[in-house]
Amino acid sequence: MNTKNPTNSSTPRLITIAVSHYCEKARWALDWLKIPYVEENHAPPFNRFHTRLHGGTTVPLLVTEGGNFVDSTDILHYLDSISPQSHRLYPINPLQRQEVDKLEDLFDRQLGVSTRCWVYFYVLDRPKLVQNVWCMGVPKLEQVGCAIAFPLLRNMVRKAFNSTSEGAARSLSKIKEIFAKVEKRLEGQKYLVGDSFTAADLTFAALSAPVIRPAEHPIMSSEFRGLPEEMLNVIQELRSTPAGKYALHLYREMRETR
Repeated sequence: MNTKNPTNSSTPRLITIAVSHYCEKARWALDWLKIPYVEENHAPPFNRFHTRLHGGTTVPLLVTEGGNFVDSTDILHYLDSISPQSHRLYPINPLQRQEVDKLEDLFDRQLGVSTRCWVYFYVLDRPKLVQNVWCMGVPKLEQVGCAIAFPLLRNMVRKAFNSTSEGAARSLSKIKEIFAKVEKRLEGQKYLVGDSFTAADLTFAALSAPVIRPAEHPIMSSEFRGLPEEMLNVIQELRSTPAGKYALHLYREMRETR
């Protein structure tokens, strides 16, 4: 959390790149907990200008009267602290809470990073496709700026996320490894931890979204038009796994929207 520059408005403001799966994690939590908010979308690299105003560097960033939360997990912790006990995302039981925290960290640090690397490897050479998703809901000036700067941005993103053929192959291996762990945890139980929907389930589904393309995703299209055949084959494969089916189920049953 960063306590500088709290917003003057009583309504929380979520600063995002709309298509980001980490932003979807925060957005889903706000919707699930029924907390009113305003979403402010920006395109790369303009998002950094806005997050720096509030003490952050990346998205998502949640601006509130009490302070600013600059990481998706910090956002979920804050939202959980102001929500009714009956609807919270973190268990009271200390051992279950530890398990949720452990899984959330695994998904944040490994699954989300891997799905991002893998997807960018296939789509960065499709400028129109990438610009369309980066610029969803952003000001016109940012749309123009993103188009002009795209060749430079593409190279920066490829380097930052290691979206090479080797990086993508390693990322896909990691995705499948984590999907297998999720499948094993789900044996004989409805949710990843305990008997209720938690931050672990939400984080897994949100960060899996780029490689399973759920129809209920509020931003990401579930249409496969324009995607490479090799990419589509892997998406279909992952969607058919028990873990992929579980993530799709969570989107169908638990993805409450405003």
